[in-house]
This record gives sequence, C-alpha cells and structure tokens, in this order.
Amino acid sequence: MNSVNPTKQSQRKTKMTEDRFYVRYYVGHKGKFGHEFLEFEFRPDGRLRYANNSNYKNDTMIRKEVVVHPAILEEVKRIIQDSEILRENDAKWPQPDRVGRQELEILLDDEHISFNTGKIGSLMDVNNSPDPEGLRCFYYLVQDLKCLVFSLIALHFKIKPI
Repeated sequence: MNSVNPTKQSQRKTKMTEDRFYVRYYVGHKGKFGHEFLEFEFRPDGRLRYANNSNYKNDTMIRKEVVVHPAILEEVKRIIQDSEILRENDAKWPQPDRVGRQELEILLDDEHISFNTGKIGSLMDVNNSPDPEGLRCFYYLVQDLKCLVFSLIALHFKIKPI
C-alpha cells in the first residue's frame, strides 16, 4: 500500500496555491444562432474549466471540468513564457466587432495582462494587421493552448476508469 507523507502533500498544496497563475481564453460572437462561444481557463489549483456553446441545430452547451497535474500547469506556463506574449500590446490589433471577439487573460507571477481583439480567420488577417508581429504571437499562442486543452479534455473523458 502506498502512503503519502501528509507533510509533503500539504507543502505541495501550499506551493500550488501560492503561485499566482491564471489563464482564461474566450472566443465568441452573437449571431443568428444566439451567443456562440468557446471558453477555457486554467486555475492555480489545477482546475481546467472548458465551455463550448453552439445553438446550431439546437446543440446544447458543453461544460467540462478536470483537475490537471501540476506538470501540466508548468507546461502551460512554459508555453506562455516561450511565446513572449507578456511583452505584447493589443492597442493596434483589430477591435472586436459583430464578427466576434477574442479575449486572453494571463496572470503569471507578478504580471497580469489582458488582450481583446476581433476574431482572426487566417494568417492573412494577421499579416494585414497594423501589428503583425504581436498579433502573430497571440495567434500562435492561442492555437497552442487550444490544442492542449482539446487534447486534455478528449483524453480525460474518453479513457474509461479501471
């Protein structure tokens, strides 16, 4: 029987809750099918929350919540730091419009930043913007985070427990 040292376990929980870390991403619009959106967030306690709302063909909202290992949170932090998004500014990015909006909020240690922009259809939209370097950084970071989240959610809910 494996036993966990209670002191080590409480130290681990304390370390995780002391970390100032939070990521939230939202993309959505209000159209003929109502408010359609995708949103996810990573919380410092390891909770990953995911919501996807589409009223197309009367679909219902999908909500999933999982707790991820601290190594996953560390990987998300690494992805964010490697992207250098914390150096960017959204002042010259396309404004949200009727086509949609994207929001990215990041709290990482002492840095807290929030981005708002319109929906990005392709890299051509990025290249034609007044700040292609910054928007490209945002675009690729969002792609990486969405890929990770979709993989984690799919793996968690497809694996049958023993």
